Amino acid sequence: MGANQAATSRRASRLKGRTQRTQSVGTKLTLQEESDVLSAAENSGKVPSEWVRDLIMHELRASSTTDALLAEVLGVRLLLVNVLRPLATGQKLSAEAFDKLLDGIGATKYELATKLVTERRR
Repeated sequence: MGANQAATSRRASRLKGRTQRTQSVGTKLTLQEESDVLSAAENSGKVPSEWVRDLIMHELRASSTTDALLAEVLGVRLLLVNVLRPLATGQKLSAEAFDKLLDGIGATKYELATKLVTERRR
């Protein structure tokens, strides 16, 4: 097997069924930040680039999951507030009013979650 074939074979085995990575994103770190990254990567048994990539990809996935969970929690909170308030004051809530309330909450909970996340990140 020639040198080129061996290099191609090693490269193909590293891909493990995924698309070849060709893009790069860079950042600058302080000496302390670099030391922290190198230490964390070493502690996890990974090279720094793989450790950072895993961290970024995890954050991207977690962010969308967190947003969805926040939307659901907000939906439950809105439901409780909007159902308990009339009940606490002795009012009755008709089935039609309840259904309308559920529809309204379903339509706004993701918008509210997005707004809260955006405000929190500022």
